[in-house]
Amino acid sequence: MRTHLRPALVLFTVLTALTGVVYPLAVTAVSHTAFPEAAAGSLVRDGGRVIGSSLIGQHFTGPGHFWGRPSATAPTPYNAMASGGSNLGPLNPALADAVRDRVAALRAADPGNLAPVPLDLVTASASGLDPHITPAAAAYQVARVARVRGLPAGEVQQLVALHTEMPRWGFLGEPRVNVLALNRAIDARAAR
Repeated sequence: MRTHLRPALVLFTVLTALTGVVYPLAVTAVSHTAFPEAAAGSLVRDGGRVIGSSLIGQHFTGPGHFWGRPSATAPTPYNAMASGGSNLGPLNPALADAVRDRVAALRAADPGNLAPVPLDLVTASASGLDPHITPAAAAYQVARVARVRGLPAGEVQQLVALHTEMPRWGFLGEPRVNVLALNRAIDARAAR
């Protein structure tokens, strides 16, 4: 019995040390060396104060800001501790009601905008934390933000274009706009 137990315990201890300590420390060291900003959470700072992360959406609801995708994390929007989809299927009446309410909120914030509401402004992402919207969703909101901020629509559209990220290496993903970065640029432009 002892001849079988001793090698099993030694192997268990060695593999636990390798996979539970050495490997995680090595991956952490490589990530902090190769990608220090991402490994630290891609934090966005204003002065010395952390105001968010470029990887997690924020709840903007004022008419002078661009709105992001709805968050599926309840009860607090964009709560990274509660990441996950709503799990509401396309035939679920609760999803239809939520979409209807979101469309109504967008229409109330900009009653003159009769364009179709882009899908990503009324449906949550799978994680519920998406910090990006499509360029079409940003373009839908340009007139409202420009009017409320007292800026020419052309200037706001230029800011959207400047903050539109193209697919990585030209083919991975879709064009997208980081809502926090765009709203910070709008705040800076309006403050001038």
